[in-house]
Amino acid sequence: MSNEKKLYITDTILRDAHQSQAATRMRIEDMLPACELLDSIGYWSLECWGGATFDSCMRFLNEDPWERLRALKKAMPNTRLQMLLRGQNILGYKHYADDVVEQFVKKSIENGIDVVRVFDALNDTRNMEMAMKSVKKYGGHCEAAISYTTSPVHSEEYFVTLAMKLEEMGADTIAIKDMANLLLPMDAYSLVKKLKERIGVPIHLHTHNTTGTGDMINLMAVQAGVDIVDCALSPLANGTSQPATEALVATLKGTERDTGLDLAKLSDAAAHFRKIATKLKEQGSLDPKVLNVDTNTLLYQVPGGMLSNLISQLKQANAEDKYYDVLAEIPRVREDFGYPPLVTPTSQIVGTQAVMNVLAGERYKMVPKESKGLLKGEYGQVPGKVNEEVRKKAIGDEKVITCRPADLIAPELDKYREETKDMAKCEEDVLSYALFPQVATKFFQVRDGKVEAAPAEAPKAKADPNAVRTIYVEDLTAAK
Repeated sequence: MSNEKKLYITDTILRDAHQSQAATRMRIEDMLPACELLDSIGYWSLECWGGATFDSCMRFLNEDPWERLRALKKAMPNTRLQMLLRGQNILGYKHYADDVVEQFVKKSIENGIDVVRVFDALNDTRNMEMAMKSVKKYGGHCEAAISYTTSPVHSEEYFVTLAMKLEEMGADTIAIKDMANLLLPMDAYSLVKKLKERIGVPIHLHTHNTTGTGDMINLMAVQAGVDIVDCALSPLANGTSQPATEALVATLKGTERDTGLDLAKLSDAAAHFRKIATKLKEQGSLDPKVLNVDTNTLLYQVPGGMLSNLISQLKQANAEDKYYDVLAEIPRVREDFGYPPLVTPTSQIVGTQAVMNVLAGERYKMVPKESKGLLKGEYGQVPGKVNEEVRKKAIGDEKVITCRPADLIAPELDKYREETKDMAKCEEDVLSYALFPQVATKFFQVRDGKVEAAPAEAPKAKADPNAVRTIYVEDLTAAK
C-alpha cells in the first residue's frame, strides 16, 4: 500500500450485497456485463465468492460455483478477487478434515481467488489455523477476521488481543467483521485506533447498515486510520447490506483520505446493477423488509444474511406474524449457548433454534443436530458459559469436546474421491460434493443431463415447524 493516507475500497456487489438482500440469487449472467467496468474502477478487491454463494449456485441457480469463479477471473484480470471462508467449516456447516481444507484453499486460489478472508464463528483461532496456513502456502493474501459482537464476555481488549494473535499466525491483513452492524460509530473509532497502535498489518473494516449506523461507522473508522473498507454499489447497498460505495467515495473526495475512485464510473456500474435489483425484486428474491432500518438489531444481533432468511423461513411455515417473537427469542438462545457471535454457521444455528422454540410453543422441544453440535463443542470453544440445563436437554450425557475439533477428524479427501468416482469430472467436483453431498449430487445429475433442472426458485415448504428450511442449514428435519 504505497499511499498510506488513501482509503482503499472493497466492493461486495458480487457477493455479500446480494447475499444480504436477495438470499444470494444473483446469477453469473447478471454479473459479467459489468465486469470490464468493475475491473477498471481501481478497487482494492472485489468480493465475489465464498459465503453462501457456493451453496446457492448449485442449489437454486443450477450454476457451477467453480465455473463462476473462473469466468469472473477471466473478466476481471486487474482486480483482486476476494472470498469469505469459514475456517475449518470451509463453506459448509460442519468441520472438515485438514486435507479437505487445504485442498479447497489450493483450488480456490488456482481458480482465481487472490484474497481469502478467513474467520471462525466462535473466534476460536484453532479453527482458523489450517485455512490460514494453506492460504499462505498457495500464495494467497491471508486476511484473518475477528467476528465482532457485543456480550458480557466480549470487550475491546478481547478483540485487540485476538487480532494480535491472528497477526502472529501470519495474517497479511486483519478484518473487523461486523456482520450484524453492532459496532457503533464511537466504538469503531476506538477499536480501529487501538488496532492501529498495536497491529502492524493493514486493518480492513466490514459492516452492514441494518441499524442505520453503517455510514457513520465507516466514517469514524476512516478518521481513526482504517486502511480498507467494505462497501456495496448503491442498487444493492444499505439495509441488511453494506453502506453505499458512492456515498463514501463522495464524502472523502478532496480530503487526505480520498479514495481516488471515479464517481462517474461508479454511477455507470450502479446503472447496470439497478436493473438486476429490479429483476430480483420482480422474482420475489429481494424483500423490501431488508431495506428497513431496525435499531432492534442492536438487541437481537441477527446479521443481514440471516434476517432475509428468517423472513423466508417464516413465510414458508406460514408464520410471518411470529417474526418479532423469533427476534426476541434469539438473544435468549444465544445466552443459553454461551454467547457465540452470530455469524454463519452460528447465526443459522441460533436463529433456527429460536424459530423452532417459537413454532413448537416450547423451548428446546425440538433440537436440531446443529444445535446439539454447538453445545457439544463440535464447532469449537464458545466464548461464554453454556446453560447446563439446556445442554443436558439437548445432548444428555454425551461428552463435551475440548480439543481442536478437527484433531478428531481423520483425513477424508480420499473417501470423497471414492464416493464421487462415477460423478466427479475434476477435483473441484469432489470438493463441491464434500461440502454439499446432496446438493452437489443433484447438481451433477442436472449438469450431465441425467435429470431435468428444477425451477430456480426455492421450493415451497409445508406449514409445519419441521419443514422450516434455510439455505444454510442442510437438515433441520433432524430435529428430535
